[in-house]
Amino acid sequence: MTGARGKSMVLWSVVIFNLITLSLPTVIILGASLTSGDIVEFPPAGLSLKWYGKLWLLDNFKDAFWRTAYVSVICALISIPAGTLAAIALARFRIRFRTTVQVYLLLPFTIPLVVSGLGMMMIFGEIRILGQLWPVGLGLCIINLPFMIWAVSATVNALDDELENAAANCGAPPLQAFLTVTLPAVMPGVITGALLMFILAFNEFLVSLFLTDARIVTLPVSIYNSIRSVITPDLAAVSVVYIIVAGVAVFALDKLVGLELFLKSK
Repeated sequence: MTGARGKSMVLWSVVIFNLITLSLPTVIILGASLTSGDIVEFPPAGLSLKWYGKLWLLDNFKDAFWRTAYVSVICALISIPAGTLAAIALARFRIRFRTTVQVYLLLPFTIPLVVSGLGMMMIFGEIRILGQLWPVGLGLCIINLPFMIWAVSATVNALDDELENAAANCGAPPLQAFLTVTLPAVMPGVITGALLMFILAFNEFLVSLFLTDARIVTLPVSIYNSIRSVITPDLAAVSVVYIIVAGVAVFALDKLVGLELFLKSK
């Protein structure tokens, strides 16, 4: 009994330590954004929402926010067909050099982001699309696509092959079977991957730094440019905006897919 109680105490101690470690930065930045003073400090010097009010009066912040949202949507939209079809093909079909293709699709995990950003900057510049906003979404999709493939692959591997065979036996052609059976069955993975791609693109800084300029700067790059001069509480308020966006994505994931299904798919 003593041994079981000791193990339980150790386990709960580790859990509590992890919860505190993970939540402490969020608590600190939230408190710093509510300060009534003019400098970032914790505990805050009084409580006030003035920095949130000032935040939405800044045109450069609002413009950068909507650019980032646009880039994130482009990233998610491109990743849905690309990642879904790649995951289904790798899981369902016998492809020559399958292992080589899988390793190739995982290359964004192994190549440093600074290398990817520099390479895409040179390529986009060569084909004369650098300086536009939509290629930023394309670039962010390229570096994060393995997450989409992973999310869809988890549901494809759990899919019963007999469902597709039954559709074929009922006379459904391959395209109809895919649209009416396979695609709805893997939709939880598609939704999960699309939300992940949106959040990852919304947060990405380094590649965005290479692919944007002063005219189309995104929010992470705008924050970086701001902290190079001075750190003010409005930057803490911007960080809280990121937390809210992530919270909304998790809420949407829970409502559309279910967090239990998402965690089981891992």
